[in-house]
Amino acid sequence: MVQSRSVQGWGQILDTMIGLTRLTNQQRVMTAGDNGMELYLELKRRGFLRVTSIAPSWIPRKSHTIGLIAGRESTATIESALSGISPFLCANATLAVLIDSKASCSSLQIRGKLQQMGFQIEAGVRCPQGLVLSAYRQGFSHMEKAA
Repeated sequence: MVQSRSVQGWGQILDTMIGLTRLTNQQRVMTAGDNGMELYLELKRRGFLRVTSIAPSWIPRKSHTIGLIAGRESTATIESALSGISPFLCANATLAVLIDSKASCSSLQIRGKLQQMGFQIEAGVRCPQGLVLSAYRQGFSHMEKAA
């Protein structure tokens, strides 16, 4: 059985993600990944009211400006979370992805997937729990129309 991180550990991760994405209370944010629910609960605890998890199917597409992904197992798991969250993010979205230090995945593979989805990596911050990558996309709808 996998143990969940301590509240303090999620606090550090979430502080990093909030700082990198410049998240405010007015923005819609969506969480995804193996530990997406922990991020969701911690954001709710901090007073973010416009936060959703990827689980509900009634969420309108292209309506979220921020995406937070916390994965731990493998590249495939994180890539799956990226593919799942992408339709819900608007054309000018910002994304933060936690890549666990114990994961058997490569940040280069994640970087390639982000670029393939129209995101540009803005920053990467190493923390005790792993690596948090921040990426943004601007005008992605223009890219979709061209393809």
